[in-house]
Amino acid sequence: MVQQTGLFIDGRWQDGASRIENRNPSDVSDLIGLYAQAGADQLDEALAAARRAQPAWWAAGIQKRHDVLMAIGTEMMARAEEIGRLVAREEGKPLAEGKGEVYRAGQFFTYFAAEVLRNQGDLAESVRPGIEIDVRREPVGVVAIISPWNFPVATPAWKIAPALAFGNAVVWKPANVTPASAAALTEIIARQDIPAGLFNLVTGSGREIGQRLIESAGVDAISFTGSVPVGRGIAAAAIRNMTRVQLEMGSKNPFLVMDDADLDLAVAHAANAAFGGTGQKCTAASRLIVHAAVHDAFVEKLAAAAQALRVGHALEAGTQIGPVVSADQLRQNLDYIAIGRDEGAELVCGGTRLERPTEGHYMAPAVFAGTRNDMRINREEMFAPITCVIRAGSYDEALAIANDSPFGLTGGIMTRSLARASHFRANMRAGCVMVNLPTAGTDYHVPFGGRGASSFGPREQGRYAAEFYTTVKTAYVAAGAPA
Repeated sequence: MVQQTGLFIDGRWQDGASRIENRNPSDVSDLIGLYAQAGADQLDEALAAARRAQPAWWAAGIQKRHDVLMAIGTEMMARAEEIGRLVAREEGKPLAEGKGEVYRAGQFFTYFAAEVLRNQGDLAESVRPGIEIDVRREPVGVVAIISPWNFPVATPAWKIAPALAFGNAVVWKPANVTPASAAALTEIIARQDIPAGLFNLVTGSGREIGQRLIESAGVDAISFTGSVPVGRGIAAAAIRNMTRVQLEMGSKNPFLVMDDADLDLAVAHAANAAFGGTGQKCTAASRLIVHAAVHDAFVEKLAAAAQALRVGHALEAGTQIGPVVSADQLRQNLDYIAIGRDEGAELVCGGTRLERPTEGHYMAPAVFAGTRNDMRINREEMFAPITCVIRAGSYDEALAIANDSPFGLTGGIMTRSLARASHFRANMRAGCVMVNLPTAGTDYHVPFGGRGASSFGPREQGRYAAEFYTTVKTAYVAAGAPA
């Protein structure tokens, strides 16, 4: 695959004001490429181009939008192996996960291709005689998309696909850590028959390009996935222009293991949710709240499972956990290990930097036991292969601990009790609730999002995406009597 390393603005690739290095976290001697960084004038050019292109895209009609999105999605699924390898090389997730992410990203586009044809309005009777009413959805206009590095193809896909499906133009600022994946997705979109300027890739630092983007009066809506502090800053900046926002931010997801649970299954699901993707998921199970009756056995089994996981090069056969994404992220993770120990938690296993044949950012998955819910390691999102076990004396105590958090993205429970499962579904304060499943893993055709500090604004994915990417217009028509 030929990698474009520049910006894509107004229908053409161009150089940036500067460039950054992009290195493989599995092997830092592997230079993936040099990638463009936009200047302020280039961002302004992209915004102006998007504003010009959007009306033509809306006027092109539903069949055209359907066909374009279907072509993007079909090509992404066909190239899942190729682009997935690039994702694994750049972000550090094992190759199987990289391929799966790209294939899922393609499914977002094909799903929303079908949604284009289902975007129907409503007719209503007026309380006044002789007046007809119709209610329809129209595009919001220019959408700014700011996406993270942990799912560098899937997360932008679930934002870009509905934005285009509902007739909007896009200015996309991806994370600087994963520019190669952004370029690969852009290369596919750029080859479609779409108006010049409809889709723009503008890479750059969050402090400069990102801030200018969110403060621009030329943006009608901002969809962001990232940290809570950045999300709050976006909301504060957007309100000055009355720009609508959709914010997916942090999490501290609880996973309850009850005394009647299938313990081996609970351990398997906990390890999957806590350490999959190197723990770099917003849906990771970072608080394991375990009934006292099975606590010790669970901790012993989980530690054994964590120690058995194979940590290695993302492209190496048999690797189950790749490196963390960067040296800075590894330093932060190790700092949290020190914080947990200082708070009095017991480090049961892991938490150390690992040496491998290639120089990379490798870390042994860590399990803390003897933790309390008021510890920093149980209050702050670590985004690391670290999970913390909290002992609970009963189901009621476990649920209370689970809900004692500013976050509310996902929550899970392992139990054979239908009564407990039903009560948990109704009373867990989270946007997504899992019963006898990992906290990580969601379907693409249903809404995704959380409560509290985890999310702000309309839900992502599925039909609920229309709430953010469209605006509702109610039309009243008095046709009069025929002549």
